[in-house]
Amino acid sequence: MRRLISIITSLLLISLWSSISFADDRNKNIDKLSSFKSTGTAAGIVVPQDGKYMDNIRNNILPKIKMPAGFKISLFARVPDARHMAVARNKTTVWIGTRKDKVWQATDRDMDDVADTVEQFSPAVNFDIPNGVCFSTDGHLYVAERNRVLWFPAAEFFMESPDTVAIPIIAQGELIPPEEESYNHSARVCAINPKDNKLYVSMGQPFNVAPADKYPMYDQVGIGGMIRFNRFPGKLNREVVGIGIRNSVGHAFNPKDGSLWFTDNQVDGMGDETPPGELNKACGLGPKVWYGHPYTGGGDVRTGEYKGKTIPKAYSDNYCKPQVETIAHAADLGMMFYTGKMFPKKYHNAIFSAQHGSWNAVKPRGARVMVTYLDGKGNAKKMEPFAEGWMTEMGTYLGRPVDVQQYFDGSILVSDDKAGVIYRITYEG
Repeated sequence: MRRLISIITSLLLISLWSSISFADDRNKNIDKLSSFKSTGTAAGIVVPQDGKYMDNIRNNILPKIKMPAGFKISLFARVPDARHMAVARNKTTVWIGTRKDKVWQATDRDMDDVADTVEQFSPAVNFDIPNGVCFSTDGHLYVAERNRVLWFPAAEFFMESPDTVAIPIIAQGELIPPEEESYNHSARVCAINPKDNKLYVSMGQPFNVAPADKYPMYDQVGIGGMIRFNRFPGKLNREVVGIGIRNSVGHAFNPKDGSLWFTDNQVDGMGDETPPGELNKACGLGPKVWYGHPYTGGGDVRTGEYKGKTIPKAYSDNYCKPQVETIAHAADLGMMFYTGKMFPKKYHNAIFSAQHGSWNAVKPRGARVMVTYLDGKGNAKKMEPFAEGWMTEMGTYLGRPVDVQQYFDGSILVSDDKAGVIYRITYEG
């Protein structure tokens, strides 16, 4: 028995040492890539874009998607675990994050608006839940991971090698305290504010309802909130711009007035039809603006854990109500403002957002793309389904939309992490 324990202990130590060595090697790669040095990494995975799998998606899913008259949906790319997307400026590439350990790059090489190749992006980098990808108008790619933010300058022009310049803007272990790392609610999203040219990152808190002993530290760090910081190396100037956000996995800036909007996933376990999900418009950008969590579970619905507690005045005096209360447990995720010219005028400056679908409700819901129209004052006027059919009448998910982003020609791309594809929606009416 002692010998068996000794063998198991030795194997565990070897495994631990191997994992540490592997991590150290990958961290060394970041140092090399930051210094424009080769890592010797082999070429990454290439995902086939034809064959039976893609035929099955075309035959079994696409015909079921219903949209307004004149719209057409097609396949843009096969991308395993496809989550949030960032579209390049020059019709070169779409980068796609995942909740695993890879970022993908989908490239339309023959300019027919369909990706010809989907390849592993920067395989020399050991990514950790690289869900959040965003691209700047001046050509810089950013990847927000569980506990790090990386900068890839000129990524759209460096696709021929496994080695790509990679520089930490926020180093590993410095986005949140390492002891707060979790597998839950760790899918970050990022966006660049055109007004202040800073990077905004949402950071979900890891609990269903965050316990009281996590505050005020969560508010100070920006966990269960949103932060902004300079997007180039140097002085970080990190600031918290919103608190009381349970788990936002989608945000964007209105190009007309510069306002920040974001979705928020609300508390589970309170019943199928409560509390509502949220689409929010920021009531200013600062560390005191509070959006309800953990005292409310969604909208004005109080959480069971905090129902008998008085909301602190510092919170209640700075409470910002949601613009739209969505159906409970639809899991509202990625969103964007439509600025293209392909769609009819009624969609100009409207918000397109993805409802991923419920894991918690007994009766499934969501799995669709929503559109929200704004009024003359820039507030939400009406939200309605735009594309649906990823869920059968029996409640089976054929697909689960995650993010919506505008393509270069004014069409929109929709990612689906269940089917592992990206759809392209065009208007031909």
